[in-house]
Amino acid sequence: MTKPKRIYLAGPEVFFPAAEHQAIVAEKKRLLQENGLEGVDPLDTELALSANEAKFRRGHRIYRANRELMDSCDAIIANLTPFRGISADPGTVFEVGYMIGQGKPAFGFTLESRYYRERAGATDLDELGHTIEDFEMSDNLMIEGGIYSSGGQLFVAEQPGEHRYFSAELFRRCVRAIKK
Repeated sequence: MTKPKRIYLAGPEVFFPAAEHQAIVAEKKRLLQENGLEGVDPLDTELALSANEAKFRRGHRIYRANRELMDSCDAIIANLTPFRGISADPGTVFEVGYMIGQGKPAFGFTLESRYYRERAGATDLDELGHTIEDFEMSDNLMIEGGIYSSGGQLFVAEQPGEHRYFSAELFRRCVRAIKK
């Protein structure tokens, strides 16, 4: 029996309250398992953290543990719904770039249907006079461009999901695209 492909699950869910995070991740893993794939969440690491350890050191240990998890995976599905601003969570964006840099396909979804420029104010310049990109993409061109150049896809919601940051239907689309 062949080992199932491992899919890294990136997104802002790691910042949600534990019960909310666990419910969303359990659904993602279930949907992957139904398709013969294994979901790997950043919190799956068996990293023991000590309250006595300096926060900076703990942060680096978490980074290394998550990088090791990504190294063990074959692809990534990223929740790129804007989080804490007009763009995707920066840690999630890093994870997408890291996986693409390894030559692994990246897939993503967003529950925000407006283009990046519309979210930024739909003008040519921001309040500081800096150009706002207008490429009719869901987020910065490097994110979406990287996903497509990796052989992956970005799925955009046409209607709200069952949760502000999760749609089982969009996630299923990512899973189906990986299976192709």
